[in-house]
Amino acid sequence: MAFVTPTATRWVAGVAALVLVLASVSFVVPVSGTVSPVSFDDTVKTGGTAVDVQQAKADGFEVPVAQAHFSRYRYIIGYYGVGTAAADVASPESARQFGDPLAVFVSDYATVSPVLDEDDYLRTEHNRHPGWVAASDAVFVVESDARIPSGPIVVPFSDPAAARSFTDEYGGTVVDWETLRERSENSLSGRLDAFESSVASHHDWADQTTAAREPLFDRPVSTVVGEDAPTIAAAVESAPEGTTVYVPAGNYSVDSIDVNRSITLLGAGNATHLVGDGNGTVVHVRADEAAVGNLSISGVGSVGTRRIRATNESVDWDTRVQLAYGRGDAGVVLDGANDSALRNVTIDTPASGVIVRESADSVLDNLTVRGAEMPSEGFMGIVLIGEPSVVQHSTLLEGRDGVYTHRADGSVVRDNYMEGGRYGVHEMYTSDMLVADNVVRDERIGVIIMTRPVGNLVVGNDIRDSDFGFIPAGSNTYVADNVFANNEYGMDVSGDRQVYTRNVVVGNDIGVRGSSTFPTNVVVGNDIVGNDVQVESTLGPMRTWTTDGEGNYWGDLPLADEDGDDAYDRAFQPSGPVDSELGRHSGALVLSRSPVMDALRSARDEVAGLRGSGVVDAAPRTEPVRPETLASVNETETANTSEAMTHTEKPNV
Repeated sequence: MAFVTPTATRWVAGVAALVLVLASVSFVVPVSGTVSPVSFDDTVKTGGTAVDVQQAKADGFEVPVAQAHFSRYRYIIGYYGVGTAAADVASPESARQFGDPLAVFVSDYATVSPVLDEDDYLRTEHNRHPGWVAASDAVFVVESDARIPSGPIVVPFSDPAAARSFTDEYGGTVVDWETLRERSENSLSGRLDAFESSVASHHDWADQTTAAREPLFDRPVSTVVGEDAPTIAAAVESAPEGTTVYVPAGNYSVDSIDVNRSITLLGAGNATHLVGDGNGTVVHVRADEAAVGNLSISGVGSVGTRRIRATNESVDWDTRVQLAYGRGDAGVVLDGANDSALRNVTIDTPASGVIVRESADSVLDNLTVRGAEMPSEGFMGIVLIGEPSVVQHSTLLEGRDGVYTHRADGSVVRDNYMEGGRYGVHEMYTSDMLVADNVVRDERIGVIIMTRPVGNLVVGNDIRDSDFGFIPAGSNTYVADNVFANNEYGMDVSGDRQVYTRNVVVGNDIGVRGSSTFPTNVVVGNDIVGNDVQVESTLGPMRTWTTDGEGNYWGDLPLADEDGDDAYDRAFQPSGPVDSELGRHSGALVLSRSPVMDALRSARDEVAGLRGSGVVDAAPRTEPVRPETLASVNETETANTSEAMTHTEKPNV
């Protein structure tokens, strides 16, 4: 029989009392009475993107909305997008956590004469606001021409005749609520297949775009600086389109070089050094199919941002962001330069390294950007604005953010190294972007996604030694095959309908922070091991991180697997006061086997509305998902610790 110390006894007694208190307050009494729609402003909102919402406010077009009232959730959930509401309400996760939907109300366009404008955005006569109709009493137009910036929309009507009239004008099909819910259901395997297909298509696009830019660096040389023209500016001005201006090795003092034709500016490697006067951008490219390569740049101006006053009401939100982040000084600016490329360029800058504005399908390959030593004194390594680009094989050191994006939907940022800045990759107002196979070290945040975008892919990245590995927002983000190690926080689970799988989260102060209000995120098949705190979760309802009978690996737990199905025989609550101490505290296992804990575990997994915050895994794995990666990370961190100890001077004794 194991000896239990007095300290252990007091710990067990204290935790048991806490468990009893939680059990006594865990259930919310179901609401009763008539359920009526409320103002959308009074709901807890999800769905849609900040681009959708901001642009709709600025331009006056419609985003159909919905609100759901659940039996065991005290708040009313508001959805930007009726399709999003149908998907969430139909999900088993919502039923488990929120209870049954008492009512769902949707925008009613039957009485406001909806039309589509030239952008296929939905508008109403005299900007009239639609009322509400119960979803069960409505019909829905799907697959019409109607859309918002992030994609197609579902348009609801209380009157079937009005819906048919809309389809006669703008196409689509009319379905009822049950059919819409069925169309919105999607299995995890189906979602994973779709995500993997999207990852592959992004890589294919990046490969094809890179290959299409290769001929830019094989153009014939028409002008050699120092032989055919006295200066780089003169050579650029005289070179015929479709040719190369060659800059031999040497230091060249330059004002801003304006590349306004389809030519290539090519040096002899880092030995070709362009030195600006410290007052602005060094190379400004304003033509399609232009290229800059094989040279180094310094002498960039120090203006990282040209912020405008918030009181200037004549400037819309989009322009405000572009002025704030995309109009400062840089080593190179691509400005309306579609199908252009930078390759083998090294930039030392107190401001931004490269700014890409409205330059679709451009490629930034094998760049090195060294920013200001203090993030607050510098700016962005690479800025992408308005169109998709490829950023690959580059090294982004210090400065503020390695890669910053604004409305650069569809971009690919892959195989880069980032260290010592504020954020490695910072996505703002950007959807459908692939961030893959990057190595990030010693940042405040490795990858951060803000402003509620949709469909982003964060795959295969290795983020260590940072304050926070990964923070998302928005919905339908795919977070897979990443390593988050030796950070203060490993990864954050937030947003709506995100999928986290095959990630290795090891050796962090806090492995995972569960901060989402909504229970629709899927966290399954991850290795979350050896963190000081495995899960921190204090907001929202209890989330179940198990799907289709599969959970996550939490390390070797002192639990049974009698049926040999590679899952422990009972649920595991990594955020709980008892299970979080399994294997660490002598009294935890005893208390975890008590009848009250058995009852609570069963209720958490089966009963809707259990109100205690936190996370439970109903089928914790007995073996890691990625054992080789987990072992490799542990070996690397052990080696780093040993090396650090070897190089530390021993104190005098």
